[in-house]
Amino acid sequence: MTISVRLNEYLNQNEVSYDLISHPHSSSSISSAVAANIPPAQIAKAVILEDHEGRKMMAVLLADHKISLGSLGEKLNRDLHLIDEKSVYKMFEDCEKGAIPPFGNAYNMEAVYDDLLVQSKELYLEAGDHNSLLRVSREDFVRLIKDSKHMRFSHQTIH
Repeated sequence: MTISVRLNEYLNQNEVSYDLISHPHSSSSISSAVAANIPPAQIAKAVILEDHEGRKMMAVLLADHKISLGSLGEKLNRDLHLIDEKSVYKMFEDCEKGAIPPFGNAYNMEAVYDDLLVQSKELYLEAGDHNSLLRVSREDFVRLIKDSKHMRFSHQTIH
């Protein structure tokens, strides 16, 4: 089990206690949920976006939801699109490809969080590899994202 260096430093600086949950290798947040036997509605995933001016942003939503780029862009008054994977890999060099921790502040990146993330008592997050998830309390998660934007911008894709 490995936690990204930047994520570990960020959590330590903010005095957040967490558990690292190991699971069989997975390739997505949904497959991590299945592998770790955790409801997808308790796993936060990060999606990296870019706006019409080249500014990058992290959007964080539940694993069983899909981002509505139109809705988010309209609410933020920005034209948003997904960034290409190679650029994402360069931004998160301390992580395995695609295992992005969902804390924009840890990577000096603007972030927006879906309001649905705070419904569970605890959340599971990508830790930086495809074999472990980080478990944090709702209180710690809310404290870490309190200065970030939050709104509703997703819809459920898996029931």
